[in-house]
Amino acid sequence: MPKLNYPLRVGTHTNTAFGLRFAYEYALETKNEKLKEAIASRAKAFYLKDENCPLNWEPSGTDFLSPCLEEANLMKYILTEKEFNEWLRRFLPELFNKDFKLDVGIVSDRTDGHLVHLDGLNFSRAWCLYYLAQDKDLTHLENIANEHIKYSLPNLVADDYMGGHWLASFALLAISSQN
Repeated sequence: MPKLNYPLRVGTHTNTAFGLRFAYEYALETKNEKLKEAIASRAKAFYLKDENCPLNWEPSGTDFLSPCLEEANLMKYILTEKEFNEWLRRFLPELFNKDFKLDVGIVSDRTDGHLVHLDGLNFSRAWCLYYLAQDKDLTHLENIANEHIKYSLPNLVADDYMGGHWLASFALLAISSQN
């Protein structure tokens, strides 16, 4: 972490915000203040000045994470409520529009190991949206999260191995994030 000069803003495994959020949760759970402070410091250095994340560029063809939403999710952990709301209004201002829409990622072939990633994207978007929807100005995001889960959840049963071997963990994270 201290050697990384630039965050990885991708929709796959190496997404820096995704990794830092899970590490931050670990630090909270284990009461590891040193790790918690190190993660918060790096997150602020990487993301605090970010504005207008291009959510309309998502998804890429094989994403299973939303770079924009994962970053927002992490920063909600790191910043105070006031700081976060100010930052989010600069970073993803469209989220505050009650008519905001975010189409689900459509999977054209669930036997393709890369294309089925989009089911994972739907689940990871859902867990981020549920977390963001805890804010009184963002409760409308819960409906969008529900749509994402509804699209991909039926595909866990009798699914091809390409998605079936990992999507359940993403589905559980999404479902357990519901408000």
